[in-house]
Amino acid sequence: MGNFRPRLLASVCLTSLLVGSCSHDGQSMYVRRTSSAANDHIMLVREQPVTFGYKRLSALSRIYPDLQVFLAQQGPPDFLAETNKAENHYLILYYLKSRKAFACRSGTGGSREVEFSGPYPVTDREAATLRSLMQRSGQAPSI
Repeated sequence: MGNFRPRLLASVCLTSLLVGSCSHDGQSMYVRRTSSAANDHIMLVREQPVTFGYKRLSALSRIYPDLQVFLAQQGPPDFLAETNKAENHYLILYYLKSRKAFACRSGTGGSREVEFSGPYPVTDREAATLRSLMQRSGQAPSI
């Protein structure tokens, strides 16, 4: 019984380290599991009530630190559009209030870097479509 406590403590410490180091991998697994649901879709991004778009964007920002920095500066978008082509992951972040959109492209070969371009103006037609999506989701347009 004398060795039980040190072994238990070592086991708890090792488990804590492993679980803590898996958070990035956990986000990667979530992103991979939900990729087909997100690919070629426009998603509403709301923290309350939490939306699929918010969950995706949160997970992606943990995988891509550049995206996390961008979101800290710009704030969360109203909508997220996602697609994958070849080895690249593409995102479009729509901000309706400012009528701006930003495009993001991940690096190839598993790179965690993201290239940004924009802002691009959101056209009247795009804004109307996004407002319509927002209304159908039960969210009142804030703009």
